[in-house]
Amino acid sequence: MRANFIFSEVWIGLRRNLTMTIAVVITVAVGMAMLGVGLMINAQVSMMQTYWYDKVEISVFLCDKISASEKCGGKAITDEQTAAVKAQLEKTPGVAPGGVIYENQEEAYKNFKEAYATNKALLTATTVKDMPTSFRVKLSDPENYQPVVQAAEAMPGVSQVVNQRELIGRFFDMLSTLRWAAIIVAVILVLAAALLIGNTVRLSAFNRRRETGIMRLVGASNLYIQLPFVMEGMIAGLIGGVLAAVLLIVAKVFMFEELTKFIAIGAALGWDEVAQAITLTMVFGVVICVLASFVTLRRYLRV
Repeated sequence: MRANFIFSEVWIGLRRNLTMTIAVVITVAVGMAMLGVGLMINAQVSMMQTYWYDKVEISVFLCDKISASEKCGGKAITDEQTAAVKAQLEKTPGVAPGGVIYENQEEAYKNFKEAYATNKALLTATTVKDMPTSFRVKLSDPENYQPVVQAAEAMPGVSQVVNQRELIGRFFDMLSTLRWAAIIVAVILVLAAALLIGNTVRLSAFNRRRETGIMRLVGASNLYIQLPFVMEGMIAGLIGGVLAAVLLIVAKVFMFEELTKFIAIGAALGWDEVAQAITLTMVFGVVICVLASFVTLRRYLRV
């Protein structure tokens, strides 16, 4: 009998404040979806960093007669200087064993054609002789690249040193900014949802003030009186969490999987990470709604 009464009160509250309940559900869904996207971006960035940082190399370009670098002075590097650069790089701290690989003009041109296969005009205007020779240096620790860069830049016959980590680091900084932006927006929406829930519960308590007054007179406990209102908030949060889960699945299929085709090959976001994000967002959404309902009741429902 008591359970039937509680559920009937929950249904009455949801029906009487239908428009505000819908607003709460939508706000919770969008807020939790943004929070989930932030969590998924965080997982994707971590996976991509691990994947790409293991493949980071330092490119040490050598002088030739057409080098624009002032260090070269229009002179090509000699065979003795090339051997000296290789020997120095191999004994520099931070270089992986066997991690110094020489790339001649033919190999450089082959890699260039693969990288710019869609740019026919550029391929037509470029020849093998336009390609610089270089050393590709594999690091034992991608975070410890400064000694290698400094050593390479100081060697005679070196035209330019390019650290790939700095190039992809800017991209990861952009992703990190996007992640924090999603989380900040999610927090704002969660606060908005909490305020909406508070107003909904307050209106529901006001509309049923006669019933709650009678319940107080017959000796009903505080928890028994508060439970229908709290369950209204919990149900709204649960429905919003389910909608957020659907949005996260759609984001995984249409956003993250497309992302991995271009820049995260080998570091695709798995369904385990998506399931974790969905679980956390649903729990967080329900907890926020329950807390907002409980706090509002303590303030506005004098029991």
